[in-house]
Amino acid sequence: MDNEKMGEVPGPKTDRVSVAVRVRPFSQREKNSGSQCVISMHSRSITIRDPKNEARVKTFTFDLTYWSHDGFQKDEDGALIPADPTSKFAGQGEVFRDIGRGILDSAWRGYNASLLAYGQTGSGKSYSMIGFGTNKGIIPRVCEELFKAIGKQKENLEPQVMFSMLEIYNEQVRDLLSRTKIPGGLRVREDPQLGFFVEGLKWVPCEDYAQIEKLVEQGSKLRMTASTSMNASSSRSHMLIAIQFRQVFLDTALTKKSSINMVDLAGSERQRASGSEGDRLREGSRVNLSLTSLGNVISALADSAMGKKVLHIPYRDSVLTKLLQSALGGNSRTTLIATLSPADICYEETLSTLRYAERAKKVRNRAVINTCPLVGASRAENALLLGLGGAGAAEHSACFWAEQQLGARGTWAQLLEQARREWEQQNAALTQEQQMVKILPHLLNVNEDPQLTGVLKFFIPNGSCDVGRAASNAICLQGLGISDKHASFMNLDGKVTVAPHSKCKVTVNGVPVTIRTKLQHLDRVILGSNSAFLYIGFPSERGTEDLSRFDYDFFQLERAAAEGVSVDMLGSANPGDDQPDPSILAVFQDYIKLMPLVVEANQMSEELRKGLKMELKVKNLASSDSRGYDLQKEIMVKVTKQGTHQVWIWSKAKFINRKFLMEELYQRFLESKGSHVAPEDDPFWDPVEVVHLGSAHVWLQSLAHCLTLEEQVDFLNCDGLEEAVLHIQITPCSPEGRARGEEDMLTDPLELLGKRTDFQIHIVQCLGVKWLKEDARRGIQMGYKIYDLPNTLYTKPVWKSVNPRIEETVHFTALGVSREFLNYLLTNALIVDLWGLQEGCAHLGVGISQLDVLLTGEGHIMVDTKTLSSVKDVSQITSNQVPELYQKLLKLEQETELLRDVNRALRRENVFLKASLENAGSAPQAQKPDNPESTTMTAAMTEAHQMRAQRAGSDAQLARALKVFYRGMSMARGQLLRLRRCRPPEDDQMLRPFVHQQSQMLKDLEELLESSLQKLKTDVAFIVKKKKEHLLPSQQ
Repeated sequence: MDNEKMGEVPGPKTDRVSVAVRVRPFSQREKNSGSQCVISMHSRSITIRDPKNEARVKTFTFDLTYWSHDGFQKDEDGALIPADPTSKFAGQGEVFRDIGRGILDSAWRGYNASLLAYGQTGSGKSYSMIGFGTNKGIIPRVCEELFKAIGKQKENLEPQVMFSMLEIYNEQVRDLLSRTKIPGGLRVREDPQLGFFVEGLKWVPCEDYAQIEKLVEQGSKLRMTASTSMNASSSRSHMLIAIQFRQVFLDTALTKKSSINMVDLAGSERQRASGSEGDRLREGSRVNLSLTSLGNVISALADSAMGKKVLHIPYRDSVLTKLLQSALGGNSRTTLIATLSPADICYEETLSTLRYAERAKKVRNRAVINTCPLVGASRAENALLLGLGGAGAAEHSACFWAEQQLGARGTWAQLLEQARREWEQQNAALTQEQQMVKILPHLLNVNEDPQLTGVLKFFIPNGSCDVGRAASNAICLQGLGISDKHASFMNLDGKVTVAPHSKCKVTVNGVPVTIRTKLQHLDRVILGSNSAFLYIGFPSERGTEDLSRFDYDFFQLERAAAEGVSVDMLGSANPGDDQPDPSILAVFQDYIKLMPLVVEANQMSEELRKGLKMELKVKNLASSDSRGYDLQKEIMVKVTKQGTHQVWIWSKAKFINRKFLMEELYQRFLESKGSHVAPEDDPFWDPVEVVHLGSAHVWLQSLAHCLTLEEQVDFLNCDGLEEAVLHIQITPCSPEGRARGEEDMLTDPLELLGKRTDFQIHIVQCLGVKWLKEDARRGIQMGYKIYDLPNTLYTKPVWKSVNPRIEETVHFTALGVSREFLNYLLTNALIVDLWGLQEGCAHLGVGISQLDVLLTGEGHIMVDTKTLSSVKDVSQITSNQVPELYQKLLKLEQETELLRDVNRALRRENVFLKASLENAGSAPQAQKPDNPESTTMTAAMTEAHQMRAQRAGSDAQLARALKVFYRGMSMARGQLLRLRRCRPPEDDQMLRPFVHQQSQMLKDLEELLESSLQKLKTDVAFIVKKKKEHLLPSQQ
């Protein structure tokens, strides 16, 4: 190793933070979602494209880049290696070669070294840092190589290595090498010479890599146990492994010392989730404080490095930034590795990570070689420790162990001897556990973090074995929903069974059990809300199964399937394609991800007696836009106050933020600090609000023909079920408001172009409102927005009536109908939204005079005030945009358009004939009444009047025919929407009746379509026949 001359102390050297980026393979969840790769890499540059806009591309350049997405295979030991010589795959070895060896080189030279891993949960941070199986990460490889190099050093060098491992969660520090639980966590203190350090942190002297390997395993077990008891997911905590490495040169008066800090940061998506829009408590969670503060520190340091004036670097804002002060802008050589998911569904998170890494590479550090004289340093350190409290403070100092040995030879040897005795005790327990694994059935924990899966083993000996919170149980288990005596396992006659106590929650293979149930090898068991275990049976039952497939996602998918949640529930595949839509798959994955969080939130609500029940819903599950296309689906959480029946709808981001805050309140409850908070600070409370209940579609095609429409349309809620029935009238009218008659009907909608048209929307009544049936104290409002109207119009609030009469009419005017507006009428529906009111909530909407709308001189609301080029015509709708039945409906309407063409031709003939007759009628008449020519002209004029009457009668007949046809088409659309929203029942026994019902509905729909079109064809043929019969005699 490169050892500087001991008599010289180099001055500070400016080092830029080195930034590496690594792209991982698709996860199984992303593969199931049909994800596409949105990242490409060339040399040190990374390019990311927006999956929603292919032209939107961003490129970043970093110090190191690693492509680990594809092009790999497993060798005989299970290590991932390049699949062929041309593969650009970078495995764990390549990452260590660049980053890990850089850390070791800095440590041997006496520099402090830091490594930070940043990225969203599941992006590969822990895999890069710790690794899995034979694919060891940076941390174990650094430790292993450090001791290999120590073994090659000369005799005049005494290397000393001490190891610590801690976790930061919710601004509390937990020592992962100590079983002593300290309320509130360990304190972070500051010293002018030592900087920030953790008071009471345990440092363990190590003399080989095997000891560090066992310490990491021990720390992982404590981390798993602590996260279970505190209901804290490891993805929301930071893990810091610190190594104090000291080189004592026995033939000189100086030493070198180096602090190596390696930090696996919490999932970066937590920052964005915490900033959920519209949440009054969005700044409240301390869970996100560390990452937010870290981002602020990096931004301030980057600005400073760019020459901007920065008055303050906010290191003191969080525990994490205090401990990383030297790593960022201080005395350290620092590397940040940003891990990325290449999937399109993670685009926003991945882009955020790249921007974060881009800022971090601007940070400048001032690293120095840490050397000190033996005696002087020892005296200074001892004086400091005396000031901190004597011998008790000695354990708290990160440097005391090394300095102490300088004043009294033999101290380091004594520390090693003490550590060896502890190792012997731990090895005995470990050997016993390994023997029990071979002979006894047991439960293996399964965690969201793969690094923590399998670290806990609970054995089931012969006889009865109780599990629960109480210390008297054979298996003492903490966690949400775990009772003092939760369940009992029975190992009898070569069989293991499980039975819940009382009403405690026990789930086996996704299905809740209430009676004693026999377990099979590799059964999945969930105790309480989310304590997941894989059952390992007797040795005779075991084989060479791959246990890694039973991961956390497997448990949640199994639970979802048992509850009837599937991709099919969210929507069907694309027409002509067996693969579900990727956006639907992404929503399904969100649903699976949030399921355990909702279960935990409900359990906390129950234990804290908050009375809230939360359930997952899919927003727009059964909703479509004004043209009938499915709206973008997203996850939301419906929250109900069980005592008052108050309801709230939380977005996914708002729920995640509230879940953080619930955990903080629940932790206070566990620490016996009470759970009472003011309502404005309570994550379980919100002011009452208006709730969206459902939407109704009223198709406007009849308005394009100046036909009155009166319908009763279903309001469908987010599950596609009927919430209420809307009674509505849409009436073409004169500017004065007089309704148009059948004689004003237009067979050709093109006649509207450029002309003024007026119509009234009259909301008559809302029938059978379930929202009001559930609680009579509630109310409703309705709202709608037509075409280019910038504001939503709302009806007046109506309270305490299941069938509220509205009787509100609004008059609209289009001064010159544009082609776009006409296409809108022909192809779109008016969407009327139903809103639920609760006592104490604000009403929706304002008066028309306060709306930002244009009014005519008569006071009517103007529409079609601008040209919209984005509205599609019916002819532009392609077969891959709508379901098959809807396409059939469009074809029928196109046939109707052909009939209209026939009618247009006949009308042109009528116009020509009318002009001929009028010319004949205007000729000079003879003075004598008995003139034959006068008699002929009188007969012609009489015939012209008869033809005009005939034309008016034909138009009226056609108006009535079209009115009947459009009424049938509206009924068909309603049936089609109901068909599209029907979901298979969860009970298999109900599947056959469901299929029969669906078949009957399809048959009825087809008959309705055929009968409506046939009736229209018959009516039009009759009208044409009558016209021809009248025309033929007149032409003869």
